[in-house]
Amino acid sequence: MDKRKLEENFFVFLMICSGLIILGTLGLILVKIIAEGARHLSFTMITQPPKSGYYLGKEGGILNAILGSFYLTGGATVLALLLSLPIVLYINVYSRSGSRLAYLVRFSLDVLWGIPSIVYGAFGFTIMLILGLKASLLAGMITVTFLMLPIMARAMDEVVRMVPRELAEASYALGATRAETAFKVITRQVVPGISTAVLIAFGRGIGDAASLIFTAGFTDSVPTSLFTPVATLPLAIFFQFGVPIPEVQGRAYASALVLTLVILVISVTARLIAGKLNRNVVK
Repeated sequence: MDKRKLEENFFVFLMICSGLIILGTLGLILVKIIAEGARHLSFTMITQPPKSGYYLGKEGGILNAILGSFYLTGGATVLALLLSLPIVLYINVYSRSGSRLAYLVRFSLDVLWGIPSIVYGAFGFTIMLILGLKASLLAGMITVTFLMLPIMARAMDEVVRMVPRELAEASYALGATRAETAFKVITRQVVPGISTAVLIAFGRGIGDAASLIFTAGFTDSVPTSLFTPVATLPLAIFFQFGVPIPEVQGRAYASALVLTLVILVISVTARLIAGKLNRNVVK
């Protein structure tokens, strides 16, 4: 057999094996979560906050953690988007081609992407001490914003770099400024990509626990202020798994199932929205 054909078949085999491993791993995780979580999940559990003794197997639910996750991650997503988009537009529209500054920004974002979330938690805790904040929704939101920023910015950066340069040149030829080109031409072309970047960052933020252990605190109540502690689903799962009571550990699987379903619904919705917005994209 031809050597090149043999090499091609070998790498195709490796790719198929890699794909099967990924699908198999995802399948096993989903089967475990659904099998264990569905038995303990109930309407009461997702519509009521925990009552006294909930983490010892008594009555209540995880409504506080569900709402807390959306409050915290939703706020952090908005903050991360407000910071990420100007950064991405600057290094792609305002900076020169091959700019060293743009290279350093991308390199820094890549490094920040790889930093463990517990390090962000420690950094957020330091910021809390400097600002005189207590563990709260605001402190957790700031910490998760730092966690999501490099993920969102790099994902959007790769999409913006795929926009045909001719679009920007045509915009300049018609007399548009760089700001108008950036926000009215480039941004409109990458709206589907921005949606995907926001989704990726949101999924990372809503599923993270390590960065919130020191900054968000935990409470059995739904937060009513930015300066009160907040419960999140990952922390609820973590604390429930730490209790050596089978009923509570079963509720941890149910909480994990809720978190998985939330991410699934958001993923499907974002893809549907991105598909509709793709009609405005020049290909």
